[in-house]
Amino acid sequence: MTPSDLVALARTPGGKKMIRYASTSVICAVLSSGILTILVGVLRWQAFGAALTATAITTVPSYVLNRRWAWGKSGKSHLWKEIVPFWVLAFIGLAFSTGTSVGAQTYANHEHFGHVLHTAVIVGAFVGGYGVLWLGKFLIINKYLFQHEAPDELVPALDGATGT
Repeated sequence: MTPSDLVALARTPGGKKMIRYASTSVICAVLSSGILTILVGVLRWQAFGAALTATAITTVPSYVLNRRWAWGKSGKSHLWKEIVPFWVLAFIGLAFSTGTSVGAQTYANHEHFGHVLHTAVIVGAFVGGYGVLWLGKFLIINKYLFQHEAPDELVPALDGATGT
């Protein structure tokens, strides 16, 4: 894919949605990494509890940003069609990233890393674990969670008719 193909894709409704999803992911990755760094690096929590807490806290803004901004949905959320599946996806990501974090903690302990490197290895594994699942989550969210029910529900920026 050439750079001009990427620019053309970014101008489509689907491309704009991908950019907003990626932006939301970056915002939430920075937020969860910051929380994890404070919990592990400053408060000296173990990786498991810190990862669980960071995920639980950032799932709320992730849901809101993805639903409202990336997918352009407004109105009341549906508990069983949107909220519960989104939290399930978040905690599948948590299970994977926590596994990588705990594995990184075991490795860092075994290698007797200093505290700063120990923290960096755990946070890096946590972010890497989520990164591996990022595309799969996009496909699931796009296909099943935040689909518009009727064409008149689409906001103009997402319906493709405005050319914006």
